[in-house]
Amino acid sequence: MVGIILASHGDFATGILQSGTMIFGEQQNVKAVTLHPGDSPDSLKDRMKEAIATFENSEEVLFLVDLWGGTPFNQANGLCLENKDKWTVVSGLNLPMLIEAYTSRLSMNSAEEIAAAIIEPAQEGINTTSAKFQSKDKHTKSSAKTIPAGTVVGNGKLNIVLARVDSRLLHGQVATAWTQATSPNRIIVVSDSVAKDDLRKKLIEQAAPPGVKANVIPIKKLIEISKDPRFGNTKALLLFENPQDVLQAMEGGVEITSLNIGSMAHSVGKVMVNKVLSMNADDVAVFEKLKQNNVKFDVRKVPNDSNSNMDELLKKAKDELAEQNK
Repeated sequence: MVGIILASHGDFATGILQSGTMIFGEQQNVKAVTLHPGDSPDSLKDRMKEAIATFENSEEVLFLVDLWGGTPFNQANGLCLENKDKWTVVSGLNLPMLIEAYTSRLSMNSAEEIAAAIIEPAQEGINTTSAKFQSKDKHTKSSAKTIPAGTVVGNGKLNIVLARVDSRLLHGQVATAWTQATSPNRIIVVSDSVAKDDLRKKLIEQAAPPGVKANVIPIKKLIEISKDPRFGNTKALLLFENPQDVLQAMEGGVEITSLNIGSMAHSVGKVMVNKVLSMNADDVAVFEKLKQNNVKFDVRKVPNDSNSNMDELLKKAKDELAEQNK
């Protein structure tokens, strides 16, 4: 696996490493090296070498630095010149760049390949909510005619690449890690309550990652879409606030065979079964009904996490709820 060095003026590299961990999970062969006032260029270079020495394989190394021409860049570039065609530097470090680098090195074996793959996502990550500066091409509504009802597009069936229960709905881990892992062309938040809230809808639509559209729809609308052959080319990442909404959608005919469980917020009457999941008796009953309908559970916050055992979590919830009701 390609090693990654994050290098910056001040603690920026350390902070973005922590941010990347929150979104994509713990990563091996990644180190942050920082330059502070009073540090010499040579001492920074030595720390880069020490960090690389900890990698399992130091043959391929990618340096992600904050500023072209700055000291971190210059020292990284000097090391790259000593390791031509194996080590590479990319400047302008931002979070979309880092997430793309993490994703790319799962399938790419060279620093140069990853460097080429991360430039465009890093650039697309620069945007603004100000309509004055938004790209007209990107936000102008399509003038394409509406596809006539009954038209079969693709295989005529909505392709659900991921169905996820997450009380936070669309946030960093979904917008980056899960989108990278599943490659949807549309994120669909399925919630009757959020669909009625114009402010929340707008915030969710703006939180969509580059190249992916986000929509908020009620459960009834998802049921209609799942039966509409015009959505045959749609690769959908579905987000539900709770398992009850998933069950309602399935009872309406939406085919969900696998369900990713991300987070369920704690509230009165619920018990914590792990750091991010809380359940009440109704949640447990719904999950068991989903299981009876042959739904497979994938209990992970981010793709790099290991899958927790849902049966054990449900048993823990039952035991703690029983104890709570004594």
